[in-house]
Amino acid sequence: MKPASVVHSALDIFDGASVFIGTRVPLQALIDYLEGGHSLEDFLDDFPTVSRESLSLGAKTELIRALIAELDGPADADVERAWLEEAQRRHREVIEGKVQPVPGERVFENVRARLKR
Repeated sequence: MKPASVVHSALDIFDGASVFIGTRVPLQALIDYLEGGHSLEDFLDDFPTVSRESLSLGAKTELIRALIAELDGPADADVERAWLEEAQRRHREVIEGKVQPVPGERVFENVRARLKR
């Protein structure tokens, strides 16, 4: 099941905010309900156009993915480009022998030791 089967966005509905398919109920409404301590059942009772059947286990999984994406927001192209350049620079430094790579296990051992202090 694709996320689009649970939520979608269109510029003519809440300026492109993600809404549940077949409704004008924004995904943000569910986020607000859950953050406010309400249950999914409370949300479904208060927004009857969002059907219980549309929230099968698979749909709930996709909804969680959509919620995470909504919270993360769209990727910032400048940030993505900067991280790519940084990763390429670090890779070149390793290849050219300018820096010595550290095994991941040693990194985690060092972190654990520092956290124990």
